[in-house]
Amino acid sequence: MCFSPLTLIAVLLLLVTPLFLPPSSFYLSLGNYIAFGALVALGLYLLTGLSGMTSFGQAAFMGLAGYTSALLCIGLGWNPWLTLPLGVGAAMAGAVVLGGITTRLKGHYLPLSTIAWCIALYILMGSWIELTGGHTGLRGVPPVTLFGWSLNDSKSYFYLSWVFVLLGAWAAWNLTQSRSGRAMRASKGDALAAASFGVNPAVLKLQVFVLSALYAGVAGWLYVHYQKFINPTPFSLEASIKYLIAAVAGGVGSIPGVILGSGLVTGLEEALKGILPQIFGRTGNYEIIAYGLILVLILMFAPKGLWPFLERYLPRPQPQTPKGTGLPSRPIQGGAGEVVLEVENLTKRFGGLLAVNGLSFQLRRGEILALIGPNGAGKSTCFNMITSVYAPSAGSVRFKGQPIQGRTPYEVHRLGIARTFQHPHLFPEMTVLENAALGTYARTRRGLLASMLGLSRREEEAALAEAYRALERVGLAHLAHHKADGLAIGQLRLLEIARALASGPEVLLLDEPAAGLRAGEKRQFAALIRQLVNEGMTVLLVDHDMDLVMGLVDRVVVMHYGEKLAEGTPREVQRNTRVIEAYLGEAA
Repeated sequence: MCFSPLTLIAVLLLLVTPLFLPPSSFYLSLGNYIAFGALVALGLYLLTGLSGMTSFGQAAFMGLAGYTSALLCIGLGWNPWLTLPLGVGAAMAGAVVLGGITTRLKGHYLPLSTIAWCIALYILMGSWIELTGGHTGLRGVPPVTLFGWSLNDSKSYFYLSWVFVLLGAWAAWNLTQSRSGRAMRASKGDALAAASFGVNPAVLKLQVFVLSALYAGVAGWLYVHYQKFINPTPFSLEASIKYLIAAVAGGVGSIPGVILGSGLVTGLEEALKGILPQIFGRTGNYEIIAYGLILVLILMFAPKGLWPFLERYLPRPQPQTPKGTGLPSRPIQGGAGEVVLEVENLTKRFGGLLAVNGLSFQLRRGEILALIGPNGAGKSTCFNMITSVYAPSAGSVRFKGQPIQGRTPYEVHRLGIARTFQHPHLFPEMTVLENAALGTYARTRRGLLASMLGLSRREEEAALAEAYRALERVGLAHLAHHKADGLAIGQLRLLEIARALASGPEVLLLDEPAAGLRAGEKRQFAALIRQLVNEGMTVLLVDHDMDLVMGLVDRVVVMHYGEKLAEGTPREVQRNTRVIEAYLGEAA
C-alpha cells in the first residue's frame, strides 16, 4: 500500500512536533484529547460517512469501555493492557444488543433511539453508586505502562494515543477500499440494489455499528487511563453530539476530514471556555451553542465539510488501470435446453390490485426469452418476484428445480441470478469502476476484519480486474475512473449491465436495458447479449423496443393486464391476432 506525500508529511510532523515541547505542555494535553475524539470520529466515519447511519450514542460506548477497565484495574488490580480487550469487548457487546434492536430502524427513528439509550446509560452510570461511584466518580485508575515505563506525562501518552489513531485510520482506509467498504456505501444509498448483488444489508449495518463501538471503546480506554479518574460526565449525550458535530464539520465522508474535525472542535472548545464567559459576563456551558453556530456556518460554505472543500486544491494521485485475470468463473452444470428457471401460476396482489395473475413460463439454458407487454402489464413485478424483492401471493419460482420464493434477494443472487432495474440503481458518488466492482461482492469472501488488516489485497485486485473486464465488454472502460454522476442515461444502463456481468451469473434478468441507448449502442448491446449466450449464459429480457426484441430473442412471452396473453417464437407472436389487438386496439 502506498501513501501520498502529503500524508507522510502530516504523519512526520505529528511525530516530530512533541519533541520540541515540554512533557506537560498544554498543547500535548490538547493533542491527546484530539486523539480521543479522532478515534470516536473514525467510528462515525464508518457508521455515518460510509453506511449512512446517524448515532448520538458513541460517548456511551466510550463509557462502557472506560468503566469496565477502571473497575477491573481498581477492584482486581489488573494491568490496563489486560483490560483493553475486555473494555472494548464490553462496548462491542453493548453495540450488539442495542444495534440488534435499533439498526433496522429507518429515517429519524434510529438517531432518536440512540439518544434514548445514551441518556439511559448515562443515568445508569450516575445512579449505580455502589459500582460506579455515581457522579463523584472513581479515583485511583492506574496509568498505562509500556515495558516497565509508566506513561504518566502528556508527551509519552501523546505517542500512545496517536499510534492508536493512525492504526485506526489505516484500518478504516483498508476497509474503505475493500468489497465491504463498497457494500457499506451501496447500502447507504440503496439497500435494494445492494441486496440485488449479494449484500445482506441488515447484517452489514449491525457489523458496522459494532465496529464503530470498537473505535469508541478504544477511545474510552485511552481517556480513562490518561485522566486516572472516571465519572459519567464525559460520556453524556452532549459529548456524543460534540463528536458527531466534529465528524460532520470536518467531513464525515473522509478519514482526514473526521480527524480534522476533531482537532477543530476540541481546539475551539478550549478556546471558547475562556472567551464565552467574558462575552456573556458569567460562567456557563455555552460551548454547545457555539458548536451549533459553527456547524451551520461550515455547512453553509462547505456542505460536505472542511476537508472536501480543502481537498479540491490538493494534488490527486493518478488512478491505476486494474491488471490481472479477474476472478474464477462460475462452473456451469447442465446441458443446453434444460429448464433453468420455471415460473408457475405466479400471482401478486397489492390490496385490491391484481398486478400478476397466474403467470407461467419456463426459461431454458442458453436461450434468450423476452417478456413483453404494454406499460402496467406486470413485467417488472414479475422480475421482482423472481428475485424475491416481492413475495408472491400465490404460485412458485424454481431455479434449477429448487423453489426460491421466500428467500431473500441476496440469497437469490448468490444462486447465480443477476438483474438490472427498470430505472438504473447506481451510486453517483462512486466511480464507474467501483460501481461495476459491486457486482463481484458475492464472488469474493474476505470479511471486515481481514479487509481492515489489509489481508484482502490480492482478492481486491482480482475483483477490480473482473470489473474492468466487464466495463470493457459494454464499452465503458475509458470512463472507469470517472464518477458515475456524469454519465448519460444510456451509459448508466450499460454500467448496470456491467455490474451484473461482473457477478458472473448463470441467468441474467435485464429490465428495459435498451431504454436510452442510441441506435449504434443498441446494435452493440445485441451483439454482447448473443456473445454472452454463446458463452453459456441464459437471458430473460424485458424491453419495449420491438425491433430489438424480435431480432434478438429466441422466444417471447406476452403479458397483458398481469396475465399471459401469448407465448412462442418472435414470428409466431407477431402473427398472433390477440397480440395485435392488445397492442393496436383493433383487429388487423
